[in-house]
Amino acid sequence: MIGVGKAKQYANVLDKPLSRGRQEVSLSAFAFLFSELVQYNQTQVDNIAELERRLEDAGYAVGARVLELLCHREKGNKRETRLLGILSFIHSTVWKVLFGKVADSLEKGTEHEDEYMISEKELLVNRFISVPKDMGAFNCGAFVAGIVKGVLDNAGFPAVVTAHFVPIEGQQRPRTTILIKFAEEVLHREARLG
Repeated sequence: MIGVGKAKQYANVLDKPLSRGRQEVSLSAFAFLFSELVQYNQTQVDNIAELERRLEDAGYAVGARVLELLCHREKGNKRETRLLGILSFIHSTVWKVLFGKVADSLEKGTEHEDEYMISEKELLVNRFISVPKDMGAFNCGAFVAGIVKGVLDNAGFPAVVTAHFVPIEGQQRPRTTILIKFAEEVLHREARLG
């Protein structure tokens, strides 16, 4: 607050403590900045797949930093070593820090052992974006898929992560599912630890 009490002065930003204080960003400011990110990248590409890849790359950098920050703050610099532990960490802790709530669901794929899905009924990055008809099935969830991939890769769980729309009967907007397909090495490691 301005003008209330004495503010402690720090020599530089690195000396400031990593407090757990209220760290919220204005939703309208986020929506505007994210819209600008999408529009800028749209001018730099020729097709939807390339645009989604660029958004995924931007999200990847965010995911790597979020993992570092949360491992330091929440876990005392300890990292998850188990598959279900890291998925639960993303589904609950990471999601809550980024979106203010736990993800709607975390499910294991029924057809493949190496697939997991995080579903969100109304993903924040898709909420304020209107996609023109000529862009087809463009999904801004690619940014969130990049965040998830950044967390997983930097935690030692390499995976292919993609965002998909899944229609919901009786609703206009589809839900977004983040599909996670782990590398074989992760499954072999998990089987050895099992």
